[in-house]
Amino acid sequence: MDEHTKKIIAPVIITIIFVLYYIGFAAVCLLIYGIPAFIKLFFGIVPLALAGVMIYVLLTRINEIRSGEEDDLSKY
Repeated sequence: MDEHTKKIIAPVIITIIFVLYYIGFAAVCLLIYGIPAFIKLFFGIVPLALAGVMIYVLLTRINEIRSGEEDDLSKY
């Protein structure tokens, strides 16, 4: 394994854990009986949006690692 691959493993694992959690939370919220539909949708859509943001941040982080910009503070 090269140096970049080793640095990508941890963000990928953390992202997978969080995305699975958010998807599970959204599924549970959508399956609860007795709650109005708009509340179910709100509590179902928000975790799915957070999962999407997590994936976007992961892709951004992977691009930073591959380009060699591992420390964002070095820009300032």
